Amino acid sequence: MEILNENNIYPIFDRMMGRSDKESLLKQRSLMIWFTGLSGSGKSTIAIALERELHKRGLLCRILDGDNIRSGINNNLGFSEADRVENIRRIAEVCKLFIDTGVIAIAAFISPNNDLREMAASIIGKENFMEVFVNTPLEVCEQRDVKGLYAKARKGEIKNFTGISAPFEAPAHPDLTLDTSKLTIEESVDVLLEKILPRVLL
Repeated sequence: MEILNENNIYPIFDRMMGRSDKESLLKQRSLMIWFTGLSGSGKSTIAIALERELHKRGLLCRILDGDNIRSGINNNLGFSEADRVENIRRIAEVCKLFIDTGVIAIAAFISPNNDLREMAASIIGKENFMEVFVNTPLEVCEQRDVKGLYAKARKGEIKNFTGISAPFEAPAHPDLTLDTSKLTIEESVDVLLEKILPRVLL
């Protein structure tokens, strides 16, 4: 009996309609907008506001958010180092599918180090990848503590919590840096639109 392995996989990418066909249909260019930053920095809030503004302009987007992904496609993953890598790898592969379909993908993930973000950019394609660092100070994120996670991390109830018991490595060369302790959500979105619209409008 023959055992199925990688030698029995025959991708059909070369026979499928391409990204340019999808972009022509949607009348837009696809782009990956990858938000990184601490928990509570404002990543998801900005992503939601950005999606609404792009939608108003007739642009098709899809948000991928950490909690949503972990409750679905990645609900079998924990928070070990290996699982964190696999979490981002899967997300990047899903985002690549959206990019190849002409959709603007918006991701909001802590993605705490450059290796993880570099892996995501490599999978998706660096020319399609716009890295946005939501650089809100830790003390502001902790004051917000929207989900009550910082309080639990301080008590030792959550191990390896980014910013408290695990490090966050700031992006070396982000395409854009936003600080939501200084900018309103509306101001942040306006700055984003200036960068994004020239790249996605046909």
